[in-house]
Amino acid sequence: MPLSNKSARVELVIAQFSDSHLFADINSLHYGANVYHNLRKVLSALAQDKTIDVIIFTGDLTQDHSEQSYVNFVEAVKFSGVEKPIYFLAGNHDEYDLLNKFLVNTPFNQQKLIETEHWQIGLLNSKSATPAGFISEQSLQQLRNSINTQKKQILFTHHHPVDVNYFIDKHGLENKPELWQTLSEQASITAIACGHVHRALDLTQILDETTVRVLTCPATSIQFDPRAKGIKALPRSAEQGIGYRHISLFVDGEFTTTVHFCEEFTE
Repeated sequence: MPLSNKSARVELVIAQFSDSHLFADINSLHYGANVYHNLRKVLSALAQDKTIDVIIFTGDLTQDHSEQSYVNFVEAVKFSGVEKPIYFLAGNHDEYDLLNKFLVNTPFNQQKLIETEHWQIGLLNSKSATPAGFISEQSLQQLRNSINTQKKQILFTHHHPVDVNYFIDKHGLENKPELWQTLSEQASITAIACGHVHRALDLTQILDETTVRVLTCPATSIQFDPRAKGIKALPRSAEQGIGYRHISLFVDGEFTTTVHFCEEFTE
């Protein structure tokens, strides 16, 4: 729904970005793309978007698991001039200790719950010991305990909780039924936004008493070709590119979302 069609007041605007897959060397290429320069492009767009209140990064900061890749991420954020608070989750490539070691100063915020008068925004950890995702029973119980049913909720996680019908599904969330059972008990949860799939999709999951939107985010690194059997980057001329997702939360409990694509870096 276009924002112009909404009469209710916007309470919070969230920008989600994801999957930077950085290397220690800022000139390294990932499937032909300079992912550091692509990240810089997206961060520059985020810094210039004055409608944003908070930013959420949904994981896979690093590709080579180096400490320097985390330093590069922080320096890219600093160089961009982003001032809005950046919340973050671990992706399957990330290490909690390194995220919490380097993403510490303004604008980074390590809290996993954001609250406004009418909304709760929860960051739900899905990192496991494998590339696939798993949300622990402890995390699910914490989610149940934290929900204020007088408010609407939107959740953020790294791994996708529904199949997208290409190769990344083998690395999706392993305990989908447990998550959806939890959400079926919480009718105030309206959407889950995730990374990991390297494409912008808007899907739905129908539950007994509600329908939950599943929103995925374009990667800042590369977009996956859904026709390929393994990792293959979409060409720059394809229908999707690097970018971020915009989510506007309204005081009446509704929300709207759009995707903003940016021009990719070329040598």
